[in-house]
Amino acid sequence: MNVAAGGDPEGDAGPNPAAAAPALDRLWAGWRQEYVVEASRAATSNGALGEPAGGLTEGQDSDCVLCRVAASPLPPEDTYILRRNRHAIAVLNIYPYTSGHLMVMPDRHVAAPDHLSPAEGVALWQLAADAVAALRTAYQPGGFNLGANVGKVAGAGVPGHLHLHCVPRWGGDTNFMTTIAEARVLPEALGVSFRRLAAAWPAESPEPERLFEPKIQQA
Repeated sequence: MNVAAGGDPEGDAGPNPAAAAPALDRLWAGWRQEYVVEASRAATSNGALGEPAGGLTEGQDSDCVLCRVAASPLPPEDTYILRRNRHAIAVLNIYPYTSGHLMVMPDRHVAAPDHLSPAEGVALWQLAADAVAALRTAYQPGGFNLGANVGKVAGAGVPGHLHLHCVPRWGGDTNFMTTIAEARVLPEALGVSFRRLAAAWPAESPEPERLFEPKIQQA
């Protein structure tokens, strides 16, 4: 990944050096191309995920790699699924930006937040909150990147299936290897990250539907 300053050096104000200050930083993430290519390949074959246990569930897409991960019969240690609730799952990103980088996504194949049902939206953010808590306990980061790329033009590697990235960050975690060599140095294997986060995951949260049950007023 290279960080380069953007903006027209001439600009509307001419070649004045004071007016040449960059208006926008551009974040080059060429390492993501491998993820996009491999995700596309996996979406057209069973790959290493195995046949879905009992088949894909209603609302899932057999051509979507994330749906196939969610429906895989393999154990969590092989799929890196950290936790699931009724409507969402949390899974490690196999091409992480930093150690502990994980994704939270709905179980159903939907492309955007406005396609979620109320219960699915609650389930997604409930799991995202638990993910942040687990990352904080396991890694003690200085902060987090939490967000989604919605649509191909916005940078989504799998644009048909909404997913939130949860990335722990530390001061100085972008070093010369990232800036000059376009490489990330990850000090921890995925299996180790999986075990650390699984051990740090919070206790079970209430099912999302419970939040929508009408409250019974006491007489």
